Amino acid sequence: MLTEQDAYLFREGTHARLYERLGCHFDAKRRGAHFGVWAPNARAVSVIGDWNGWRAGADTLAPRGDHSGIWEGNVRGAERGHAYKFRIESHVGGHVAEKADPFAVASELPPATGSRAWTLEYEWGDADWMRTRGPKNALDAPMAVYEVHAGSWKRKDGAFLGYRALAHELAAYVKETGFTHVELMPITEHPFYGSWGYQTTGYFSPTARYGTPQDFMYLVDHLHQAGIGVILDWVPSHFPADAHGLGFFDGTHLFEHSDPRQGFHPEWNSSIFNYGRNEVRSFLLSSALFWLDKYHVDGVRVDAVASMLYLDYARKHGEWVPNKYGGRENLEAITFLRTLNEAVYRDHPDCFTAAEESTAWPMVSRPTYLGGLGFGQKWNMGWMHDTLAYFKEDPIHRKYHHGRLTFSLIYAFNENFTLPLSHDEVVHGKGSLVGKMPGDAWQQFANLRALYGYMWGHPGKKLLFMGGEFGQRREWTHDGELEWWVCERPEHAGLQRWIADLNRAYRAEPALWQVDFSHEGFEWIDANDAEKSAISFLRKPRGAGPLVAVVCNLTPLPRENYVLGVPRAGTWHEIVNSDAKEYGGAGWGNMGAVQAAPLAAHGRPYSLTLTLPPLSTVYLRSES
Repeated sequence: MLTEQDAYLFREGTHARLYERLGCHFDAKRRGAHFGVWAPNARAVSVIGDWNGWRAGADTLAPRGDHSGIWEGNVRGAERGHAYKFRIESHVGGHVAEKADPFAVASELPPATGSRAWTLEYEWGDADWMRTRGPKNALDAPMAVYEVHAGSWKRKDGAFLGYRALAHELAAYVKETGFTHVELMPITEHPFYGSWGYQTTGYFSPTARYGTPQDFMYLVDHLHQAGIGVILDWVPSHFPADAHGLGFFDGTHLFEHSDPRQGFHPEWNSSIFNYGRNEVRSFLLSSALFWLDKYHVDGVRVDAVASMLYLDYARKHGEWVPNKYGGRENLEAITFLRTLNEAVYRDHPDCFTAAEESTAWPMVSRPTYLGGLGFGQKWNMGWMHDTLAYFKEDPIHRKYHHGRLTFSLIYAFNENFTLPLSHDEVVHGKGSLVGKMPGDAWQQFANLRALYGYMWGHPGKKLLFMGGEFGQRREWTHDGELEWWVCERPEHAGLQRWIADLNRAYRAEPALWQVDFSHEGFEWIDANDAEKSAISFLRKPRGAGPLVAVVCNLTPLPRENYVLGVPRAGTWHEIVNSDAKEYGGAGWGNMGAVQAAPLAAHGRPYSLTLTLPPLSTVYLRSES
């Protein structure tokens, strides 16, 4: 039940724990449950469900009388597991609707659309992870993220694995392949499976397709016990117009704008939240905090931030409403995003937020007190587009496109970037990652291994969508599992071993991750060898630890006696080489180590004379 303080914070738009007050809550002192729902334009609200035969008016709620628009009441017959909805009769035009509970913590299995009365007790076993996770989620930590769609990663006899079976299979695989975190595409309840979760109706409910809320807790718990962080995709940018959902909730446009120029998303055929409404901001704020509070999630990746920031996103002239200053910036959405990030870092400083923001909006990952949006990280979509465009080129033409490979370092430290090769790059006719690479099969896999080596060496955290680690050739589809059978083929198994060894080398070398977001952690050796389509750079740790030289040869010609200037004498150890035979390469390399000679090159006092394998990336570590 809401207190006066709760109602005040709700109306103010700053309540971050509404899930403790609204929705369905059982009371041990009395039989049944307490229900609360926001419906300010209703003339009558009742709870209909399994216990009362879904009869209208059997269990009515009453308005609070404090102008909050909240209806609440105790219902004696409700029990845990019962399905229910709110029947809302509107003041406006006699409109009547049966709505799922916006704050429900469990849902019926789709295609059923009701909410379920539920409780969230669970005995967690991840205390060690929770106590020590801050440094593992920090900006100066190694972060290699494995992006997963729960329904299509792996199946059993064609059926979903379920959260608990997925927990064991996924944890073992992620440990084997060396990733530090798993990012789950949205698991919030969604009526249309083909939306992959990005058309959310249940902002507090893990989808019932894979099990109960406790089953999802088990998945997070088990990953944590295996030393793996968990990031959730979260979608506050839009929601579907399904009749049981948030749209036209109390006979009015309550959660969304009434003007379609503001409230309808033409690209996704969905509704846009009214961020200018304080109660809506409290709803969304509470949703984000809920997953951190109740499910021990380590990070929230906010989807489609650009669509929130720009009033004219995906709209033509005359199809949008300018802000009060005549501009295209969504001032209310900016306020909400800043409030969201402040709340997350205030209440969970050992967690983080990340933005999928596809434009050059300034200071996305800078603190709000400096004028930024306050995210911890931002996806580097520019790096992704330029890199894939470069690697699609036939190597004979790459020297004319060299700038695509080096341009990202001009702005690499403007934000705290994650480098994403996500699900968006392997759907809708885009093909698979290995299928984008030019040449015959050997060259395609060599190109992809070289790309990953370049990506893992480049400043920024890493994200790879499932299937990319073993070179699935088929475009991703949500209707089946990954093509695991191809891992029996040597070129796929070799790529999988490369990713595992690359992750292990990455995690072992502080130079590759400790200073990701500052010029101090990066130094070009040679950015301009376009003629040979080669690049080389140094990654540097904080302090005086070993350096790592990253060298890429992106033609199919091996380069012998390639001179590389380095700042330190001694032995430079070849710690990974994408052309090694165990990865499917030809076996060119440097016999494990090279001695630095006192011969100046590239403006440095020492130099290495290397063999650069064809279509490869090589890492060399200094002695100290």
